[in-house]
Amino acid sequence: MKGMMNNSVGNKQFSWGFVKFAVCLMLVGLACYRLLLSSSVQFSTVLVATDSASVADETLPLPVSSDELLANVEDQSSEIENCDLFVGDWVPDSRGPFYTNETCNSIQTHQNCMNNGRPDTDYIYWRWKPRDCELPRFNPRKFLNFMKNKSMAFIGDSIMRNHVQSLLCILSQEEKVEEVYHDEQYKSRRWYFPANDFTLSVVWSPYLAKATIFEDDNGVSTDLVQLHLDKLDEVWTEQFKNFDYAVIAGGKWYMKPGIYYENGVIVGCHSCPGKNITEVGLDYAYRRAMNSTLRYIASSNPKVYTFFRTTTPSHFENGEWNTGGYCNRTRPFKEGEAEIDSTDEVMRRIELEEFEKALAVGSEKGVSLKLFDTTYVSLLRPDGHPGIYRQFHPLAGKDKGVKVQNDCLHWCLPGPIDSWNDLMMAMLLHA
Repeated sequence: MKGMMNNSVGNKQFSWGFVKFAVCLMLVGLACYRLLLSSSVQFSTVLVATDSASVADETLPLPVSSDELLANVEDQSSEIENCDLFVGDWVPDSRGPFYTNETCNSIQTHQNCMNNGRPDTDYIYWRWKPRDCELPRFNPRKFLNFMKNKSMAFIGDSIMRNHVQSLLCILSQEEKVEEVYHDEQYKSRRWYFPANDFTLSVVWSPYLAKATIFEDDNGVSTDLVQLHLDKLDEVWTEQFKNFDYAVIAGGKWYMKPGIYYENGVIVGCHSCPGKNITEVGLDYAYRRAMNSTLRYIASSNPKVYTFFRTTTPSHFENGEWNTGGYCNRTRPFKEGEAEIDSTDEVMRRIELEEFEKALAVGSEKGVSLKLFDTTYVSLLRPDGHPGIYRQFHPLAGKDKGVKVQNDCLHWCLPGPIDSWNDLMMAMLLHA
């Protein structure tokens, strides 16, 4: 009996051991199967992504979260540092803009193309793609955190105002902003982001040099501008040292007729028939003024990290703004399809030459001076301007074929100028 009991116990132990072994074997098998399945799914994803690259322009990617954008910025750091951000092409982007005219109240009437009745929307579904790297999309949370306890100013003409409004619209989706100052004409303004103690300003100085302007808000002049090429506009120079970051540029105001002074004496003019003054051309004035501006920056407080933005091309066709010129294209140019006009080419060449001179001086003094070369980026976007939609429903109640003034210089908001913020942020983070 005892032997039988022992044998029974042994059989039970063997059976139980066999069961445990079988269960373990099944678990191992299941784990291997799941691992194999997981690997195959991951591999399939990579294949799909690779195959999809050729048709990415036609797919509809899911919205990218702020955290994902932040990760992309950090992952692509080394790639961006070795990339020319300003050489590339515009590619479709189905995500669209951060904001619309309904979610941002900072859009100036003349650039509020959606509200003014522009019927097409394709122009807001493109992003700038540098040739040799990926440009991360602007991250408002990351930007505000970067600018915590700091100040930034945009100094120049109405294109600067256009840019700062674009930035305001994006940042206001992340944090409520307060306007804390404006001048009498609302051209120079200041905003405050209290949660991050960040101050953002736009400083109106269309020539950067000292100028006496005889022009009303509608662009009607009663006399030629008097421009002192060897003196800078104190409106911006008296504030400059107070900023941590600045974006500054010359611009199209130099194309206007003017009388030029140096040392208080008339040295020439641009487009001044009947004045008995030597015609020296806008290139003379522009070089003098850009030289004075950049020398001042290169010799100033090293703490001001400064972007010097190059000229912005216009896209008027068959005339200018006051001679029936228009811009009704609905898609970007591709690389090689557009050529810069002669005036913009001259202005950009002057900017690059004077920038290099100032950079050599500033580098020795520890001044952070960066070239923000948006000329080519902008040249490829003839579709991004208000055109006739600078006014509210401009054709309403008018006869068919009636001519309406176009704006082919400024940018619709939202629009192509939003990508300038992508470029600016990439330069700030990878300086």
